[in-house]
Amino acid sequence: MPAPAFADATLFLGFLNKPDAHMTRGFSAGIGLLVVAFEFEYANSAEDALKARPSLTTGMGNILVQTPFSRLQFYATAGAGAYRERLGDAQETNVGTNIGGGVKFGLLGPVRARLDYRIFNLRGEPLHPTVQRFYAGLNLKF
Repeated sequence: MPAPAFADATLFLGFLNKPDAHMTRGFSAGIGLLVVAFEFEYANSAEDALKARPSLTTGMGNILVQTPFSRLQFYATAGAGAYRERLGDAQETNVGTNIGGGVKFGLLGPVRARLDYRIFNLRGEPLHPTVQRFYAGLNLKF
């Protein structure tokens, strides 16, 4: 018999480190078996022209390798997708990759917390080709 599939969705808030620490927000949705999962995520941070901080929008498809379900579920992830960086009239749209990891842990029933860290490598000519992101989110397992 095949292993049952599980799905989850996460809403998150976090921060990016370039050019200085600033807020980002987004969501992800995924499906997986016990150890391997696939997810799509979308994230966006706002532009601040006064601080010369570009907006960054990412849409990434990721593969996760995770510990089997327990109260603490650790995972490593890698993925690729598209991004758009914009500051004033300057804009770069291209592809990028990411690698990272995190942990999901139970709060109440199917609601879990998720802590995640990623390093994004952006291709083309972005103002900031390597960006780190940390976020905390609420995750619903179904």
